[in-house]
Amino acid sequence: MTNNDILKKLRVALKLRDDDIVKILSLVDFRISKSELGAFFRKEDHPKYMECGDQILRNFLNGLVIHLRGPMPKKGEKSKIQNSKSKSLENKSKPDVISKKARN
Repeated sequence: MTNNDILKKLRVALKLRDDDIVKILSLVDFRISKSELGAFFRKEDHPKYMECGDQILRNFLNGLVIHLRGPMPKKGEKSKIQNSKSKSLENKSKPDVISKKARN
């Protein structure tokens, strides 16, 4: 399976358009035009077909991680996921107190 095949399959599976892929690549400071990107999705026998190199696929995958998870938090900061997990744990440890008015 070639890098072009992997890129095509991810594009279909994640329902990404060319604009989305360009934005994902820009998240890792990799600039590419839509026409260059379109060359990767052509058939191998097409005259404007271009092979997707390892660097492009690697940058796309790194950008996809940022696109789906969000940017890495800086050192010393807690991520949103960690904050929400700790809050949910705090809420579970507190007993459920229902006011008298709510019970009546």
